[in-house]
Amino acid sequence: MRPAIERRRGNHDRWLVSYADFITLLFGFFVVLYAFARADQKKQSQLPNAINQAFQSMGVSAAQSTPEPTSVVTTEQVRTPAEVGQDLNRMQRSLAMALKDEVQSGAVSLSVERTGLVISLRENGFFASGSATPNPQATATLGRIATSIGPSPYDVRVEGHTDNVPMHSAIFNSNWELSAARASAIGRLLLGLKAIPPERLSVAGYGEFHPVATNDTAEGRAQNRRVDLVVMPRTSIAYAAPQAVASNGAWRRVSDGDDPASQQVSESASQR
Repeated sequence: MRPAIERRRGNHDRWLVSYADFITLLFGFFVVLYAFARADQKKQSQLPNAINQAFQSMGVSAAQSTPEPTSVVTTEQVRTPAEVGQDLNRMQRSLAMALKDEVQSGAVSLSVERTGLVISLRENGFFASGSATPNPQATATLGRIATSIGPSPYDVRVEGHTDNVPMHSAIFNSNWELSAARASAIGRLLLGLKAIPPERLSVAGYGEFHPVATNDTAEGRAQNRRVDLVVMPRTSIAYAAPQAVASNGAWRRVSDGDDPASQQVSESASQR
């Protein structure tokens, strides 16, 4: 009887063999999965190119098959329009105090427009006629301006403008070249002050094509000869599918001072 009892006790331990076999197979299974995963990384990186080539061979672009609007996202999106307006008005008040003498003399004007805060530097306070070299006192004025707008997170575009009187000199062949040279000169001075990061600065020359007053009078032409510093809040831009938009009027810049309400009324009237 004792040998039979011992054999029965020995049979109870056979599950360990099956368990060991199962663990071995499971380990081998995961090793194989890991090997496949490592081998497929290169294939996965090649998959988008293969799909795109297949679409192109059929005359269809993969990008065209799934059009989705994209947007330019910036940190300024967290600011509401009301907060942006408060920032611009605060800077305008600060500049009005810092540039009190220049504003009173008419060399500088300040205004908040659709594009942002516009600091207009008139020719009679910063440049000689037909010259793109800033006057010596320009650096001090720009220093006060940079101190006020430098801490803000907004971009600054330096815009050169002229009147519509044709000009030709040994240096500049057109008003466009003069306006661009003046904007570049002011931009260089701002960079030298190191109060505004270079990545936030840009320069543009518009010639006589963006007037703020009539060119029929000497006073109006004097107002048009200027360099504008435009403090611009960044916004998101949605690039949706292109749509044909018919032009039903003369082109105007958004900062030309049109009343939004009147513009909507005129647009609705034209649609009728």
